[in-house]
Amino acid sequence: MEGEPVNVNEFQELAKQALPKMYYDFYNGGAEDQYTLKENVEAFHRITLRPRVLVDVSRIDLSTTVLGYRVSAPIMIAPTARHKLAHSEGEVATARAAASCNTIMVLSFMSTCTVEEVASSCNAIRFFQLYVYKRRDVSAQLIQRAERNGYKGIVLTVDAPRLGRREADIRNKMIAPQLKNFEGLISAEVDNDKGSKIEAFVKGTFDASLCWRDLGWLRSITKLPILIKGVLTREDAIKAVEVGVDGIIVSNHGARQLDYTPATISVLEEVVHAVVGKIPVLFDGGVRRGTDVFKALALGAQAVLVGRPVVYGLAAKGEYGVKRVIEMLKDELELTMALSGCPSVKDITRSHIRTERDRLLSML
Repeated sequence: MEGEPVNVNEFQELAKQALPKMYYDFYNGGAEDQYTLKENVEAFHRITLRPRVLVDVSRIDLSTTVLGYRVSAPIMIAPTARHKLAHSEGEVATARAAASCNTIMVLSFMSTCTVEEVASSCNAIRFFQLYVYKRRDVSAQLIQRAERNGYKGIVLTVDAPRLGRREADIRNKMIAPQLKNFEGLISAEVDNDKGSKIEAFVKGTFDASLCWRDLGWLRSITKLPILIKGVLTREDAIKAVEVGVDGIIVSNHGARQLDYTPATISVLEEVVHAVVGKIPVLFDGGVRRGTDVFKALALGAQAVLVGRPVVYGLAAKGEYGVKRVIEMLKDELELTMALSGCPSVKDITRSHIRTERDRLLSML
């Protein structure tokens, strides 16, 4: 591929050329047969648009709010681990790109730059992603550090009581780099010659007993709003509202945990209907085009989070690459809105799209 990428997918090819195979496979891979990995992207292809014409679209407003914070577009940066494997500046570069695009970045619990380094690198709205460790004091300390450093929300990831089976990492014997946030708190050294060191680390440290009642514990140690990431069903969405979380992120962990879960876009509406507007629903998984963002918004998401494309942009061109990925998605979303007759985000409705289910129902 010559010259500048013209869409987000082209950054993936550049990242593949730039990264050692082990690291590219780590970012790119999904669980087991990678069925869900492919479905996350392909399910979008089966949703078509129903544009309206002769609407005044001379001015398009992409801006929206997430938990009361104004963002330039409903496109956020998802928590993804270990950015220094992609680029020497790591999460600091990603954070600066988020700041210059005026959007929210969710910093991974497994970041390679510290909570403090990212906070002091630029002025932006940041959320902090949380895993709960067997040693609860470690998780609690990180929440306190995030709060002290001005992070505005906690994104509790709930779909990883154990690590999914990522076979590329097992084959590559993927290493677990020392994570700077845990220096002096916990050791990342693991004895495991049989495969992925990350898998062994997670098994030794993550709290597999975490359950709904533990949200009370989390609420007791932070004043920040809590979003839970990893909900795929109506039942869990209803439960989340009952325990009083502040938002839900519909996510299958980028297809890295349990294979053969549905594509997130195919269950988004189920979750949206279950929460009946009581709390915001965000969306994550397979977003590669502005049309994908439009489809997720039409199905009731307040915003989307973008994971792999951000990492590919970072690997290919550092901070500038991340910025370009976000800008490309924004530009495509703006064009989609104009051509669909939607001058603002709130004009995007369910009637602007047609899903597979709609098509089946129309045949009955």
